[in-house]
Amino acid sequence: MDAQKVDMFIMTNAKFFESHQINVIRDRLIAIDDSKWAMISTIQFKDPTTSLIISILAGSLGIDRFMIGDTGLGVGKLLTCGGLGIWTIIDWFMIQGATREKNMQQLLQFLY
Repeated sequence: MDAQKVDMFIMTNAKFFESHQINVIRDRLIAIDDSKWAMISTIQFKDPTTSLIISILAGSLGIDRFMIGDTGLGVGKLLTCGGLGIWTIIDWFMIQGATREKNMQQLLQFLY
């Protein structure tokens, strides 16, 4: 894979991943063949900032967890009213990391 194309992908999408994952992503993207590039460039990543805003506004309903694909946790938050508010507050600090982890899992599906 062309290093310039990979660097452009990283610059465009770095906010969707943890900073310690960027080097791993770069190495894997350089190692893949060009046939997978079309699929990788069309992946829609979830924005961690949007997840945080939704978590603050409607986290007690579990909408933040449904949005990133954690259906089980979303149902749990919905049925317990966000763990009586405690779970909701904890998620305000954890939802961005969980969103970035889900983005990494989504990308890794195409890299292997």
